Amino acid sequence: MLSIRDALEALEGRWKMLILFSLSTGPKRFGQIAKEVTGISDRMLSKELKNLEANKLVKREIYSTFPPTVEYTITAHGRSLENVMDALHYWGLAHRKKIMGK
Repeated sequence: MLSIRDALEALEGRWKMLILFSLSTGPKRFGQIAKEVTGISDRMLSKELKNLEANKLVKREIYSTFPPTVEYTITAHGRSLENVMDALHYWGLAHRKKIMGK
């Protein structure tokens, strides 16, 4: 039970898996993530990225440009969730089909 609780705490909420899914295709800047994860506010995205970074699922890199460029990348630890994300994706498709009858 403790391991499942830890996993749920690291991924809790409605946005974290969507952010990780967005980053699974490659490094992105804040604005790019915000566009892909529709409906999330900038404040919430910032909070969730900090939480994902604290859980070592996302890496934040600052480049010394003017203005400074900040880029987010999924870590190897975050990539270890790939099978979970795939399973959720396919389950979601099947669930949508069952509920909506399409």
